[in-house]
Amino acid sequence: MNNSNIRNFVIISHIDHGKSTLADRFLEITKTVESRQMKAQFLDSLESERERGITIKMAPVRMSYSLNSNFYILNLIDTPGHPDFGYEVSRALAAVEGAILLVDITQGIQAQTLAKFYTASKQGLKIIGAVNKIDLAQGFDIEKRIEELAELIGCSPEEIHRISGKTGVGVEELLKAVIENVPVPNSKIIASNAEIGRALIFDSFYDDHKGIVASVRVFTGEFKIGDDSCLAAAGEKFKIKEIGYFMPKLKPSEKLFNGEIGYIATGLKDPEKIKIGDTIISSKYQVASSKGSKDLALLGYSEPKAVVFVSFYPDLSDDYDNLKKALQRLRLNDSALTFEADFNEVLGRGFKVGFLGKLHFEITAERLEKEFGIKTINTFPSVAYKIKKRGEIKMIENPAELPDDFEEIYEPMIKMEIITPMQYLGSILQLKENFRMENIGTKNIGERIFVFAKMPLAELISNFDDKLKSISEGFASFNYELTDYQKANLEKMDILVAGLKVAGLTRVIPNQKLEYEARKMAEKLKDILPRQQFSQAIQAAVGSRIIARETIPAMKKDVTGYLYGGDRTRKMKLWKKQKKGKKKLLEMANVRISADVFKKIIQ
Repeated sequence: MNNSNIRNFVIISHIDHGKSTLADRFLEITKTVESRQMKAQFLDSLESERERGITIKMAPVRMSYSLNSNFYILNLIDTPGHPDFGYEVSRALAAVEGAILLVDITQGIQAQTLAKFYTASKQGLKIIGAVNKIDLAQGFDIEKRIEELAELIGCSPEEIHRISGKTGVGVEELLKAVIENVPVPNSKIIASNAEIGRALIFDSFYDDHKGIVASVRVFTGEFKIGDDSCLAAAGEKFKIKEIGYFMPKLKPSEKLFNGEIGYIATGLKDPEKIKIGDTIISSKYQVASSKGSKDLALLGYSEPKAVVFVSFYPDLSDDYDNLKKALQRLRLNDSALTFEADFNEVLGRGFKVGFLGKLHFEITAERLEKEFGIKTINTFPSVAYKIKKRGEIKMIENPAELPDDFEEIYEPMIKMEIITPMQYLGSILQLKENFRMENIGTKNIGERIFVFAKMPLAELISNFDDKLKSISEGFASFNYELTDYQKANLEKMDILVAGLKVAGLTRVIPNQKLEYEARKMAEKLKDILPRQQFSQAIQAAVGSRIIARETIPAMKKDVTGYLYGGDRTRKMKLWKKQKKGKKKLLEMANVRISADVFKKIIQ
């Protein structure tokens, strides 16, 4: 086998346009998976993926196919569609030469269609257009949708493939087009040092027996079992324990060579050693020195930057070490995940975790419970702010760390792009005030409207996605990217119960929403917190100023119930004594909010 018979490609599209279903048909046509073992969304191995019906993790698979008496190896990587997992897509694109751009014919070009297309174009990939679900296309202007996609890619409408991932119509012709049009895997190879074994790590996972297993694309040279190798960035040396392909289960092989996609079992046990985007180098070529290794590193992709921060605490305090190990394992195949130790007066020890978005956070919480059996309690999602104090700029990731005497505060902004049918434009524009959208503009894309605006990231992670889906009946889609930091009018809101500040409930709120959010939180706490022997004042405060207050009355006890008749002064003495007792209790009060109550508060 030489690399002229290898094709490496991805499927990219907007969320729910049929990527995984198309991948299923490829697996059937190439007989990679036996029909009796086949199931829907075969490459979606996570429980959360199947429950939500979306792809979260990229999934590589090696397929074999014969065309015109030639035998081909087809390496496919199925990719996520949601913008929170755009980094997954960028990693996949760095490992291939071609991409199928898939569009649901019933929905047409959506926000993520555009985003994925521009990203793949920048990588210089060969893009093959396809419209999916033609079996459901009755009542839709098919030719119009095809023309829109052809115009985006820059090809003729005849070059757009019409397929149905569900029925299999047109899928084999699309597979043949991949073989005919996707470049052989030497278009990205650097001529110098071509004999040296170099492989780009685009994913990794942990195996109890094999240690850390790296998913790789070999760009130069070859790798064999037992080879002494090293990590270019980390400088860590290891001997290759196993090597092989994704079929889609791991299938050991004797070697991996230039142009192939597969896996390398490193035998390393420490998750901190492996870094997504690092290069594995065969050290038999005398490149064992750290300087030489770094000079031979392949160009990977930009480092992900966490933009949403949530503190996680184990539901059971004894699970702290297990939570740490679980986060380390997750970070192996989710390099966008960052975490550091944290402490909360109510919840104890935990970790502050950084995410690329709200869905990324929700999926991680689900995986911790389903894959590792660890239930967690988390704080409110927040973003990182920049503050100016005494002329210095400082980054604040935890709202509780925001000082009261800062001079200026800056919040992260995003460029929001929305595609919507014309009839929902008015409702979408009305979101401007609630979500602090600015610099709003529109332009026509066929029969739909493209809305672009600037918006604070903090608004996106509140409930923007749900609100947009609600007002557009699910027809509007969006994409976003982080742009810059902008000066804002924000305040830090603390919550006090019985005069004591509650750690973990501090939030940064826009000034215009401050009173509303303060009242809402005070009322919620009044409903949730249990009553005590003394009255509890619930206060929302900005600095020394109280902007909302509710009171939970003390529990009542009839201290005179056993008295019958007689002088009323005896009852009055008992009531007075009870009043003094409650006052003394209040002075000694140290309200403890249990983990169960805290969980209800932040839901």
